[in-house]
Amino acid sequence: MNRQIVAEALEEIISAAKGGSRPVTVGLMARGSELGQGELIRGAMRAMSQDPSLRVVMIGPKPAEPVDLQWIETDDCEEAVSSALEGALEEGTIGGAVALHYPFPLGVTTVGMVMTPGRGRPMLISTTTGTASHNRVEAMTLNCILGRAVARCLGIANPTVGILNVEGAPSALRAINRLKDGGYPLRFGSSLRADGGSLLRGNDVLAGAVDVCVCDSLTGNVLTKILSAFTTGGGYEALGWGYGPSVGIGWGKVISIISRASGESVIAGALGFTARMVKNRLPSVVEEELSFARTAGLDGVLASLGAGKGDGAEVTPPPKEPTEEEISGVDVLEVDAAARVLWREGIYAESAMGCTGPVIKVPARHHHRATEILRGAGYL
Repeated sequence: MNRQIVAEALEEIISAAKGGSRPVTVGLMARGSELGQGELIRGAMRAMSQDPSLRVVMIGPKPAEPVDLQWIETDDCEEAVSSALEGALEEGTIGGAVALHYPFPLGVTTVGMVMTPGRGRPMLISTTTGTASHNRVEAMTLNCILGRAVARCLGIANPTVGILNVEGAPSALRAINRLKDGGYPLRFGSSLRADGGSLLRGNDVLAGAVDVCVCDSLTGNVLTKILSAFTTGGGYEALGWGYGPSVGIGWGKVISIISRASGESVIAGALGFTARMVKNRLPSVVEEELSFARTAGLDGVLASLGAGKGDGAEVTPPPKEPTEEEISGVDVLEVDAAARVLWREGIYAESAMGCTGPVIKVPARHHHRATEILRGAGYL
């Protein structure tokens, strides 16, 4: 371990002396693409050719033909790949990761980046998977703060922000204006339509009217899919940088998401995007941004939105145990209450957000019974 630390330190010194940037290692899931493992490999090699300071470590089953890439080999199953990715992050073998699937806990979400076709400029979509809160307006308020943090890590010192005019947007805009009035350093952008304003239309998404487009994560997910695959008919995501890095209160990992339909260009873009977030210490910037917002009255604003309200019933969870199975289909607004229903039945459960929506994570031995309980209670 000491030799490794010394070697890495020397490598950074040599790289700096040559005028290069600090090297960073990013893991990439090597299993699960609908386009085949070769697409992932080509994306990894393309990313490293675009950024000489980036090293990609493939995580998953090795292909039959030799590949000139560093590899953490696993069995050919999703659980083994996910476990190896988590282990590599915890050990520091990789500084960040790009995954095709990751069940983020509630409170953690991702900020994606798309290429807008109208003006050919990139725009951040905050957010695209996971969710910052089960309360829609609270989530959009937090998404504004989290999106600004990602923009700052991209080198945009004072990004423009707009709120997509979806359900809850006017309430979120009022909440964000309260933060701005309290001193939060926010710069609103404006719609390109004649009447302007900070509530964005679909036209503004196509034109990239702002640096950060704030919306709920399900809408952001759809926007990202459309803008990345509209030239291919939908089966191949050819444009953009994927669904972006993970952000959240107290969240210290940089895990980015790509789709199982993401092509070589998007995979390469996601790896480079993730590397920049690792280099610029995204989790620290998120905490700094949240500190600015708290000074401007964030806690009071969130309290006024009814943050953290579930079904109101007090219940103590059973002893914690591994949760290997997921139950999907529960509404995001009810996922916490659904977990508490299982606690009352003596089943340990955790609420989380997967790439396709909210999930309840339960021990494998309780999966069938938990599913029946939730179905009987009207959650499924």
